[in-house]
Amino acid sequence: MDIISEVFEPTVDNQRPYRNALGSFATGVTVVTTLTDTGPIGMTANSFSSVSLDPPMVLWCPAKSSDRFVPFTEARHYAIHVLRHDQYDLALAFARRADAFDMVDVMPGSDKAPVFDDCLARFECSTAAAHDAGDHVIMVGHVTRVLLNEGAPLIWSQRDYGTFASGV
Repeated sequence: MDIISEVFEPTVDNQRPYRNALGSFATGVTVVTTLTDTGPIGMTANSFSSVSLDPPMVLWCPAKSSDRFVPFTEARHYAIHVLRHDQYDLALAFARRADAFDMVDVMPGSDKAPVFDDCLARFECSTAAAHDAGDHVIMVGHVTRVLLNEGAPLIWSQRDYGTFASGV
């Protein structure tokens, strides 16, 4: 197998190859939801990670360029839904519009953030910290409640959605 390498500095002129390199790391796909004064909103995010088991904490990173940035960074409570392999349409819907709740059965969570059970896992969070991080903000959430279902995750890698194949 021939290996083709590209070495570059991650400058403004090299944003596409830099993004391609970052996309080499496969991530899960989530929908993050919160309740605002005007109603529930959601957005698709793949910048999700565990932070701590004790206390239970996770993080995700909304882009400052998002029209949903301010409501999420001001939210005291939110829910992170890890999507299943068959929820590609749901991921696209929340990527395009904040009000895609017509695609799921939504209810108020323990802290009133909108939640849905039709997902692989769900983390209900209270905002513990927000850290400036360039063109994003790192939102650290203290996990207050978890839902876990069975299934395989929806994966994002190399600018495309896919699924996980175990035993490879």
